[in-house]
Amino acid sequence: MGGHYGMAVLVGVALLLTTGQCDVSCRGTDGRAGEAGAQGRDGFPGEKGEKGEPAVMDDGPVDVGVLLRLKGEEGSRGPQGVMGPKGYRGHLGPTGDPGELGHPGPEGKSLGQGGQLSPQQGRSAFSVIRTDNSYPRFGQKITYQQTVVNAQDDFNAATGHFICSVPGFYYFTFHSMAKVSVCLGIASDALTDKLGFCDYNRNNDQVMSGGVVLQLTVGQKVWLESFRDQQKDAETRDIHEKRIIFSGFLLF
Repeated sequence: MGGHYGMAVLVGVALLLTTGQCDVSCRGTDGRAGEAGAQGRDGFPGEKGEKGEPAVMDDGPVDVGVLLRLKGEEGSRGPQGVMGPKGYRGHLGPTGDPGELGHPGPEGKSLGQGGQLSPQQGRSAFSVIRTDNSYPRFGQKITYQQTVVNAQDDFNAATGHFICSVPGFYYFTFHSMAKVSVCLGIASDALTDKLGFCDYNRNNDQVMSGGVVLQLTVGQKVWLESFRDQQKDAETRDIHEKRIIFSGFLLF
């Protein structure tokens, strides 16, 4: 009995010794930290807040410096825009009344051909108007219904001829107005070929003019006539208002 009790005491002492040593050298290792979890989903949007109070205008003076700082800088000037289309040409007004005859010029001088011209002989000038609304026939001389000036009676309105009675240098010019295409030529014994002028209608009144300086001797003729170029047949049947003015005068 006593032997068993002694054995138990020894075992208990051994256990105490063993336990004391494990407190220092028998301690377990620390575990590692856990990994971060996945990011959670966004929450639902919150409710819309209430509308704020309107701004109150200050009753005091406005600070111009503050306004200038708030204003943005002026931008650079942009490029010039494309020019717009040209406007339509207006309608030609009615033909005006002929002007009054001018005052007589100075007395004429010798033309260097052995004779002295009288003042009356040195005044050769004419201006006539065609008022017929029919289209002038091709290849024929233009005739006129109204005579404005015909000094020396050098112009024959019935035949459309100017016949030189005073030799010298002359200036001849014409002006025409029509609503269709017209071609007119200045013809003369002093020219080897006619001087042609054309104007083609684009749904507007057409105004055309031409002129020439010629040296004429006594008896030479000058006239105006119509000719065909690119006119349409329908234009030759036009009966709208037309005007042709033919003029000429002695330069020297």
